[in-house]
Amino acid sequence: MSTLERVDTPPAGSDDDHLVVSVVIPCLNEEENIEACVRSALEVMEREGIRGEVVVADNNSEDRSAEIARAAGAHVVTETRRGYGSAYLAGFAAARGKYIVMGDADLTYDFAEIPKFVAELDKGSELVMGDRMDNIQPGAMPWLHQYVGNPLLSGTLNFFFKTGIRDAHCGMRALRRDVLPRLDLRTTGMEFASEMVIRAGKEDLKVSEFPIDYHPRGGTSKLSTFRDGWRHLRFLLVHSPTHLFMLPGFVLAVLGTLVTAISIAQIDIFGRQWEIHTTITGSLLMIVGTQVLALGLCAHAYGTYFMGEKDAWFDRMRARFRLEHGLVLGGLILLIGVTIAAIIVGTWIANGTGELSEERLAVFATTLVVVGMQVFFSSFLLSILGLRRR
Repeated sequence: MSTLERVDTPPAGSDDDHLVVSVVIPCLNEEENIEACVRSALEVMEREGIRGEVVVADNNSEDRSAEIARAAGAHVVTETRRGYGSAYLAGFAAARGKYIVMGDADLTYDFAEIPKFVAELDKGSELVMGDRMDNIQPGAMPWLHQYVGNPLLSGTLNFFFKTGIRDAHCGMRALRRDVLPRLDLRTTGMEFASEMVIRAGKEDLKVSEFPIDYHPRGGTSKLSTFRDGWRHLRFLLVHSPTHLFMLPGFVLAVLGTLVTAISIAQIDIFGRQWEIHTTITGSLLMIVGTQVLALGLCAHAYGTYFMGEKDAWFDRMRARFRLEHGLVLGGLILLIGVTIAAIIVGTWIANGTGELSEERLAVFATTLVVVGMQVFFSSFLLSILGLRRR
């Protein structure tokens, strides 16, 4: 659990219960920069007449960051569990403002932008994102992040979730505090930035974005290019069962069916006939593809029933198809496989139980039996997951 360390916390019912803005700053060993960040945010809000506070979520720093932040006028929240997301979750829990403005403790963001974020929220936006990509100061961002990592991850996020956000990993953003229950944020690491955008898209929040400047950081960066990049990509994949499971599984199953059909029908492709090895390859693709599709359906079901995900496609499918449909389909495929196998055995017996020459048909029959059983029992698994349905 987080430990709240507040200074002069006002009693309930005081005027400070009506704060407009809580500036939440995650902090890990930033004693060189944290005072400037806190004072900048407080001065901007005072100058603009914005009733606000600064909450520093200290991530169990080993230097004087928490002490310096408190002396500069911030409320300090100590979160012992390390992680960018952990710090923000603790900061959000302590924030009292109607709006929350997020910014890093490394001087990369200009807190003079706070009024612009507030103005966007006042206009009705529920999440406001900064866009750094056209205003990156020299030396502020490594070229690998600027030209490869951020465009790739933001592009992947937009391709999967259609958020339309150009800079999905910008650390300066703002949101209405009352949307936090709908976002249901959980991740503890750097992927927290992606989770917020994804959840906002799934909840159909009104999201806006405007350009901001990005400055060179003070002190040493805590970001690990490949580790944190992979955590972001992994998070995007596991939250998109369609792209992680369904599409690859469908492609593999269809490709395997075509390869198997070409081999069994002995169709000439590229000037040659494809023999038993091709049939085995097609069989493998069919089985793996079917299994991946089944995993994708189970992932969709788990997300819907246990994680509160909203998936229009899956909702349509579960409304249209029932357990019995899957059982009938699986049983039919299994029956066809067993029938083909029985014909092969019958022919073999009729020919005096000599050499078994229907290798390709035997592989195909075995494949149908395996696929039929996969469909049959996966249908039961989906039904079991559906018991959670409300």
